[in-house]
This record gives sequence, structure tokens and C-alpha cells, in this order.
Amino acid sequence: MDRLKREGLGMTSQRTRNRLIQRLREGGIQNEEVLEVMASTPRHLFLDEALAIRAYEDTSLPIGYGQTISQPYIVARMTELLLSRAKSLHRVLEVGTGSGYQTAILARLVEHLCSVERIAPLLGQARSRLRELGIYNVETKVSSEGFGWPEKGPFDAILTAAAPSSIPMELKEQLAPEGVLVIPVGTERQFLTLVTRREDSDRFEVERLEPVRFVPLLSGVIR
Repeated sequence: MDRLKREGLGMTSQRTRNRLIQRLREGGIQNEEVLEVMASTPRHLFLDEALAIRAYEDTSLPIGYGQTISQPYIVARMTELLLSRAKSLHRVLEVGTGSGYQTAILARLVEHLCSVERIAPLLGQARSRLRELGIYNVETKVSSEGFGWPEKGPFDAILTAAAPSSIPMELKEQLAPEGVLVIPVGTERQFLTLVTRREDSDRFEVERLEPVRFVPLLSGVIR
């Protein structure tokens, strides 16, 4: 990838990116490893060129097909939460690859990442971006039905970038003992939720955290 394109200019420059990181820090994000990864990940590359100048605003932005790239604060918050609560980060699942931005952040913080997406054109674009950035510890697929990737589980942690009306049992069952699931849950009112599978593997502890707003978690493929 062209170095200038990756580093950005003007509203996509490293200086602009650093200002966003400072806002995230002031907003309560404390994990410096997460902040460092976000500071060095070019969010503008995960957006259409017309929206690239808004890449370092702390807001969600459209990526097509009724989907969005998540607000940077939410990306940082969910990633920080996953890192602080997971006992291991050997094998992690992301549900909803989308633009690939959250994928790129997670991939630099975990050993092996599996990511599923129901919208094939978005996944194709995300794969290209990850390759351009030299990220190769991610395994992806278009999800045909249901939620997650049972064949690759159990997972030490799962992060979901879309909101179901209730926590899918399919995802809970894909957690390893002491594994954690970070997921937005709800319809009209959504809350970021943390699910922990207890060591005996048959009990789940659920914590409801702050209000959030995500696109709905759906099944069925769009080609």
C-alpha cells in the first residue's frame, strides 16, 4: 500500500488521528494498548473516499447495505472490555466483520481471530483492506445461517458488532469455560452486555452495562 495513502493527509493525517485518541482517553478509555493500536490503524481506509475526511470524528458512519462502521469510542470500549475480562485471547470470534475496522483492531491484540459476516460484498472489501495492512491472523467467512462459527469454537472471547433482541444461546454455547461475550442487546433500547461462561461450563453470568445503538443482528446472506 502507498505510504502516503496509509498515513493520510489533512483530515486523515496522524495528527488528526492523535486528537481522536486524546478524546477517547478523556472519555474514559484507559487501556493504553487499545489506544496505541487505534492510533496506528488508519480508519480512513475502511470508508469510501467521500467519507474519509470524517474518519476521525467520534461517530458511526455508513458503509453501505444499511450497515455502519462503529463509533471509535464504542470500538475502544468493547475492545477494552474484552481484553480486561477474558482469561485468554488465543482464539477469538467477531460476529459482524462489516468494514473490517474492528477486525483490524482486534487482530493486533489477539492470537487468532475468526470473523463472520452475512453481507458478502462487505466481507470482500474487508478482506482486501486487511491484506493491504498486512494482517494475516484473521480467518473469515460469509455466514450462511445462525450466529457465530461453531466449527471453530470454543472461543476464549466473542465480540458482536450488531444487536440481537436477546442474547443468542448459539453464541453462549460457543464460549469456552470462563470465556466472555461482549454484545449489544435490545431493540428500541439497547445495552452493552457482558456474558461470562462459568468454569463449570453450564452457567452464564450476565452484566448489563451502558446504553448503546447498533444495527440489528440478522441471519441470512446477502450476495
